[in-house]
Formats: sequence, structure tokens, C-alpha cells
Amino acid sequence: MNISLTGLLATLAIGLVAGWLASLVVGGGGLLKYIVWGLLGSVVGGFLLPALGVSINLGAPLVNQIVVSAIGAIVLVVVARVVS
Repeated sequence: MNISLTGLLATLAIGLVAGWLASLVVGGGGLLKYIVWGLLGSVVGGFLLPALGVSINLGAPLVNQIVVSAIGAIVLVVVARVVS
């Protein structure tokens, strides 16, 4: 696998922003938590939304990915709280 530094930084930035947006909705905090929930939310949102037939198109691919990641992070946090 060949990952560029730019791609890695972009992924972390998307995760950070998505995690921060999710924390505004469901609470929580901390830079590391934002990144982890955002990155995991990206995976969950990337599978969940298409499976539900939801398409996010806000004009810019970066914005679309942040919104999908934030939705996935919110779902993850809510499920984690319900389970625990």
C-alpha cells in the first residue's frame, strides 16, 4: 500500500472535522477522540448511507466526505452509548 503524506494528512483533517461536528451533536471532546470517531465514522458512513439509499451531494467532494463522516461518527457514538 502506498499512502502519500498529503493523503494521510487530508484523511486526518477530514476525521478531525467530522469528529468535531459529531461532538457538537452528541457531546464529547478531545482532539484524539475527534480524529478516531471521525475516521471510524467515515467508514461507517461510507457503508451505511449508500446501503440506506442516501446520497449526499453538496457540490464539493470534500464537504460531502466530511458530512458522510460526521453522520457515521454520530451513529457510532449513539450506538456506543446505547450499548454501554
